[in-house]
Amino acid sequence: MGTLTIKQPEDSWTIIQSAAGVLMPLLANNLYHTMINLAGVFEQEAQSLDWTIFRITGIPGESDEASWRRDREGQLFTGPIGGKGWTSSIKRSALARWLVDAVEGKADVWIGKMPAVSNL
Repeated sequence: MGTLTIKQPEDSWTIIQSAAGVLMPLLANNLYHTMINLAGVFEQEAQSLDWTIFRITGIPGESDEASWRRDREGQLFTGPIGGKGWTSSIKRSALARWLVDAVEGKADVWIGKMPAVSNL
């Protein structure tokens, strides 16, 4: 897991990513550098592994069963930050569904990449 502070060449400019790039080093320096270093390790050292770092911004959601079932439905965006359909959050249960799908091979196109995952 990564955050939007991990920038990728295919990302489009967004105010939220730009603001995070300025504010995170000031407000959460250790977290910011952890994210940047995590991305660097996978890009430079993990060529022999099948990996995907999914990038998220916010993960709201309730923990009751009805909310969990409701929130996991619907389509998700997977791709570059700022891409058509990208939003700044994903419900927790929807992210859990995406992760299970990824483990089952439904996100193999993202192996070796760092897509943003959000609600549409």
